Amino acid sequence: MLQILLFAFLLPHSWALYSPRGNVIELTPTNFDNLVVRGDEVWVVEFFAPWCGHCQSLVPEYTKAANALKGVVKIGAVNADEHKELAGRYGVRGFPTIKIFGSNKNKPEDFQGARTADAIVNSALSAAKAKVKANLGGSGGSSGSSSGGSSDDVIELTDSNFDKLVLQSDDMWLVEFFAPWCGHCKNLAPHWAKAATELKGKVKLGALDATVNQLKASQYGIQGYPTIKFFAPGSKSSSSAEEYDGGRTSSDIVTWALDKLAENIAAPEVLQVTSQDIFKNECEQKPLCIIAVLPHILDCQAECRNNYIQMLTELGDKFKKKMWGWIWVEAGAQQEMESVIDIGGFGYPAMAVINAKKMKYSILRGAFSKDGIYEFLRDLSYGKGNTAPVKGQVIPKIAKTESWDGKDGELPPEEDIDLSDVVLEDKDEL
Repeated sequence: MLQILLFAFLLPHSWALYSPRGNVIELTPTNFDNLVVRGDEVWVVEFFAPWCGHCQSLVPEYTKAANALKGVVKIGAVNADEHKELAGRYGVRGFPTIKIFGSNKNKPEDFQGARTADAIVNSALSAAKAKVKANLGGSGGSSGSSSGGSSDDVIELTDSNFDKLVLQSDDMWLVEFFAPWCGHCKNLAPHWAKAATELKGKVKLGALDATVNQLKASQYGIQGYPTIKFFAPGSKSSSSAEEYDGGRTSSDIVTWALDKLAENIAAPEVLQVTSQDIFKNECEQKPLCIIAVLPHILDCQAECRNNYIQMLTELGDKFKKKMWGWIWVEAGAQQEMESVIDIGGFGYPAMAVINAKKMKYSILRGAFSKDGIYEFLRDLSYGKGNTAPVKGQVIPKIAKTESWDGKDGELPPEEDIDLSDVVLEDKDEL
């Protein structure tokens, strides 16, 4: 019995998610530097906690990626719950965190893709490709991006695919028309590639070799290199291109593109959370998620609730450039969510902002008003304000509920009592 109890006590501390005989290599402070930092191979490293639900869900996809990349890229895993110092060394604050150790082992890149085997494999191969080019001295041949730029996030455009990818898409595009021999194009290449990576998922950056694809170059009147054209989101015509008039550094390009994005995108919709999928789309896949807990419909009828939602929509328009998610729930409808971010202690309405990637949140302590919320969100956007870790470091489970029908609330009807069914022991009581 003592042995069983001892085993039960030790089990949580030694629990590993991956088989020691598999292709996911266990990394510890003892072997990490020798294998990862000083090794020549590209490494993908997951920092996990055994109790983390998302880490457990990642296991089959991460294992599949490790099997596919065997002999090409090394795949490792660190039990960050056990090896906290090693996790702290790389700023790990949430689980799972995946980092790619490529050309510069001292500055690993954060993996930002989907938690699927395909996404992990693609990022690993991109890092391996970049390392090969770095070993070649950064020369490499033309890849279709700005005079041979190495970023896979710059999309190669040609006469044959231009209309389908750019004009017939709903995406916003910046397109560079370049010539491989152009010195200014070569200087722009690393900035264009970096901007493409930073703008991924928001604005697409493409590059077209105007010396080869002369049909499109002629159509857009290209006379000098590089020339950059802007294509707004939504339906486009061949004459809808605008001249890019920003600077030539990556930060200039990103700032210009985000300003254009803010001009063209609609205000975010403030969605009622009635399922896990809505929470995932609005909170787990956005930089920040604004959560408003509105009073119960019996405490704040339709007009009152609509006024709150309208106010949140107007605030969403002011911050739409941030690409945040905006959601609302009725007080008491999502008790687990209220619990993990400790939002119910000040009455309703209430507000919290959650960063699902870092597993941190911040509570609105001031007035639930347009000015009060604006100041709260503005401070957060500047990196100010108090934050706290999400309880348990896990995404809350969302209870499936019915969507609000837009009507006033009604008390449930009182049940009528049929006195004929009531048996009185003392007739005098009647």
